[in-house]
Amino acid sequence: MADPSNPLIVQSDKTVLLEVAHPLYEAARDALARFAELERSPEHIHTYRLTPLSLWNAASAGLSALEITDTLAKFAKYEIPDNVTADLLDAVARYGRVTLEKGGEGTLRLAADTEALFLQLRGHKKIAPYLKDEAGPRAAFVLAEDRGLLKQALLEIGFPADDRAGYQDGAPLLIRMRETTRSGLPFTLRGYQREAVDVFHAGGSERGGSGVLVLPCGAGKTLIGIGAMERLATKTLILVTNITAARQWRDEIIERTTLTEDQIGEYSGETKEIRPVTIATYQILLSRRGRGQAANAPGDYPHFKLFNSENWGLILYDEVHLLPAPVFRITAGLQARRRLGLTATLIREDGKEGDVFTLIGPKRYDAPWKKLEREGWIATGYCHEVRVPLAGDQRLAYAVADDKDRHRIAATNPLKLPVAQALIDRHPGESVLVIGQYLEQLDEFAKGLDAPILTGKTPNAVRAKLYREFKEGKRRVLVVSKVANFAVDLPNAAVAIQISGTYGSRQEEAQRLGRVLRPKEDANTAHFYTLVSKDTCDQDFAMKRQRFLTEQGYRYSIESWNPENVVA
Repeated sequence: MADPSNPLIVQSDKTVLLEVAHPLYEAARDALARFAELERSPEHIHTYRLTPLSLWNAASAGLSALEITDTLAKFAKYEIPDNVTADLLDAVARYGRVTLEKGGEGTLRLAADTEALFLQLRGHKKIAPYLKDEAGPRAAFVLAEDRGLLKQALLEIGFPADDRAGYQDGAPLLIRMRETTRSGLPFTLRGYQREAVDVFHAGGSERGGSGVLVLPCGAGKTLIGIGAMERLATKTLILVTNITAARQWRDEIIERTTLTEDQIGEYSGETKEIRPVTIATYQILLSRRGRGQAANAPGDYPHFKLFNSENWGLILYDEVHLLPAPVFRITAGLQARRRLGLTATLIREDGKEGDVFTLIGPKRYDAPWKKLEREGWIATGYCHEVRVPLAGDQRLAYAVADDKDRHRIAATNPLKLPVAQALIDRHPGESVLVIGQYLEQLDEFAKGLDAPILTGKTPNAVRAKLYREFKEGKRRVLVVSKVANFAVDLPNAAVAIQISGTYGSRQEEAQRLGRVLRPKEDANTAHFYTLVSKDTCDQDFAMKRQRFLTEQGYRYSIESWNPENVVA
């Protein structure tokens, strides 16, 4: 029932306005996150949009159209426009109108819920090539090998398939999680981690076994992945962003399960081990023949043979929002394998969220960041933007530069160095990561702060040593490039200072904030600073990145670096 005192306004263009200062803001935000996408998030009013993909994700998670409309009505100031209700009902109803089920040998059965829809599909130029012999009045057989490509095509024309064709079990592998880790500490999955595993597995039914789990950095996505491995008890291929992440996965598996070192292989640029649990990097998969030529087919990537080298029962994609396009292509042919994607955010800067939906699976679980923060599972985060003026000579260079050089000049503003030092001094005794994009800038900061630097060129042995010393408190400050954006376990990092980044990437913002959100033993707080050159494109890009932070419920404070070198 609409109530003028409520925090939501649902508009006829399918945008939803949410009043931030309202007492029901958090409840409404958490409810909206299940079926709407955040578009804009300035201080007072946040704008969400109901999109087909957001509604299909909700439908695949079991949310009905009635539950969505009831939620909107519960928080709405005014009556929901009739066209919004009609379009919402239509979008949700489209999910599952087309189903995929097992067919005969090497085939699947595509079925439509009405004869008219089947005839529409049969006549569509994107769908018709996949449809073979008829399998009933509203059904046709399709080749099993076309399963992924057909699902992509169906999504494009607005009829996402409910894939009930099931999966190969894969070769068995006994995996048990330990009640006591090898280090002697008691261990069990947290409640939300068990819930995420249960939702993915779905009791072993055809509705489970593929999908994406969205949880903040520090919430234990690796442990959820291990929980899924235990539940399925099958040979597993794990894809990760880099060697550091691969070795962290290996260490966690050995520490917390009954698997032994000789059952876990690393497949990377340094070694090529294929074992019952194999952990491969995206980089090695992208290595290809004829480096000077464009790669257009899976055959151009010799390491793709890894996907069929063993009878994998589970393929696990860590940081699935970073999945490279060529791996999407090979994944299209792996639809008979169970697939689990793990990520802190489904935002993809290339706009391929639809490919994640069809080829990895729909979003099955989304844990609100602020809820986990309130429960103490991740640190309480405070986000700050510090605006730094450009020096006189830099301002002149910025004024006459082209767009690309303007970004570099603003991002590498030398006045950011004393600001970073002042912020480090503001947090005595706390461990600090200084994160940036430009290597020359990082070198200058490492020298100015008398801190070690870690980049993509740092040998893995040196990288591991620096991480270990940082964890042990022997080094309080680390200067790191974007190699530290992903899957780096530094639980004692309490402060991050971002000095430059990839334009306005919200994806990157999520990862960098996540470096400091792991729970702390003492004061469970974390501070994330972004240094921005005032009145430049640097400041414009920062405004875009705020969108992700406010989507998760973080408030953004703005500070200025004044002429007296004091952060005010």
